[in-house]
Amino acid sequence: MPFRRIAVALAALACTALTCAASAHAETLKPIRVIMVGDSTMTEKSGYGTGFCAQFKPEVTCVNLARGGRSSKSYRVEGLWDKALAEIRDNKAYAKTYVWIGFGHNDGSPKPERHTDIVTEFPLNMRQYGVDIQAAGATPIFVTPLTQRWFKDGKLRPDLLPWSTAVKLVARDKGWEVVDFYDATQKAVQAMGPVAANRMAGDPIPQNVLDTEASGTSVPAVFTDASQGTTASHQGFDYTHLSAKGSAYFGKLAVDLWASQDAAIKPYVKSE
Repeated sequence: MPFRRIAVALAALACTALTCAASAHAETLKPIRVIMVGDSTMTEKSGYGTGFCAQFKPEVTCVNLARGGRSSKSYRVEGLWDKALAEIRDNKAYAKTYVWIGFGHNDGSPKPERHTDIVTEFPLNMRQYGVDIQAAGATPIFVTPLTQRWFKDGKLRPDLLPWSTAVKLVARDKGWEVVDFYDATQKAVQAMGPVAANRMAGDPIPQNVLDTEASGTSVPAVFTDASQGTTASHQGFDYTHLSAKGSAYFGKLAVDLWASQDAAIKPYVKSE
């Protein structure tokens, strides 16, 4: 066989081998599960949950157990954590279960049923979640809060920094994986600026916000019609929650950040 034909044949065999290797790799992906536990900023309606789950391949079962208005205390007190644990323990169908967990937005609430002390109560609550997750046979992935999008003179306010810091300290003290979503979203939203950041929120954007957003300072939204606010079926505008566009953007950011630091997760993330 002439040398050229031999080279072509070998190249074809090599390509076939690579294709087979890629197919074999894809087939070796075992089914895993990711369970989300947190507040409204993680939910499908108001947070990044939908965009987050959309990033995974079919081998991943993504379950969103986040609930709006809950803190690290009220999620447990209301019995939601007991229900979540029952689901976490039912893991025979999966090679591994990850629990993506984070609170903070409601722990600073003045409402007594939500409020936790940032120095004592909140860190203890988060530590116990991690202990419970491991005892249930799953892997905790601690995530710092999604940033709020309030600007002052062009600079994003660091309102949730104390809770972000507490989550990181708890996770690192126990050797649990932590994804610093707060830092990543602070940087992303700061780079966007107020105008673009407002387009990540629910709609419509109130006229007083539109009139002032170019100033670099966020103002409280004034709704001229009650229907513009948040309802059971519609996420209105605010500086905390997300629209479908915001969910897609921040959900992808969250998964990309996780995959960038966890080699075991990267194969389960959809390619561009």
